[in-house]
Amino acid sequence: MYLIPIPAFTDNYLWLLHDGRRALVVDPGDAGPVLEALAQHGLTLASILVTHHHPDHTGGVAALHEATGAPVYGPATESIPEPFTPLKEGDTVQALGLDFQVLDVPGHTAGHIAFYAPDVDGQPLLFCGDTLFSGGCGRLFEGTPAQMLASLDKLAALPGSTRVCCTHEYTLANLRFALAAEPGNAELAAYQAHCLRLREQGLPTLPSTIAQEQLINPFLRTRQASLVAAAQRLDASAHDDIAVFAALRQWKNQF
Repeated sequence: MYLIPIPAFTDNYLWLLHDGRRALVVDPGDAGPVLEALAQHGLTLASILVTHHHPDHTGGVAALHEATGAPVYGPATESIPEPFTPLKEGDTVQALGLDFQVLDVPGHTAGHIAFYAPDVDGQPLLFCGDTLFSGGCGRLFEGTPAQMLASLDKLAALPGSTRVCCTHEYTLANLRFALAAEPGNAELAAYQAHCLRLREQGLPTLPSTIAQEQLINPFLRTRQASLVAAAQRLDASAHDDIAVFAALRQWKNQF
């Protein structure tokens, strides 16, 4: 299997997974770059996976479906271009001979889902939309801090080797915040240097892995003593897990 992040807009990645003949695409906000990639590699589009309803993730869905006939799969409770197969946690999508488990991960939007394949060429693979970013997490546009924390806990419980395919190149900005929140994290400093080298070469910082994110992502580390202390400096009443997460997320919003 070949995994390709197709750049779109300012900082989106439209993920293309293919076996040399057939492909699936995740969150195609723009049809043009996807059609170009399909033509370049001589691929047939077999499936379109959508994690949530925002236009930069769905804007190319209708055109791709019309051009290729590929079926569309998306969250059951969100408005996705018709026709599509509605999905919720417990459902499975079969694509390219793989079984993608559907996970409910509300927070960024109310009905956000993720797609998880336990074995793609020997390594798990996660398409997480705008729930988890490298070094960060999505803004809470529709969900609550409790929902987002539960969603991130669910993703953090996946195997450490899981490749994390986020849909935005936000990594360097996220790491600047992460270092402000947890300046003593040596793993974080090393990861920032690594990502800076990648971006200087014009390369994506993604995919990351769950193991990497557990070491450096403040929103997967909100129970660490240093981050609890940082949250409490912002909000002295932040004494439980949800309040700590909410304080850190609000700090990131204003950072």
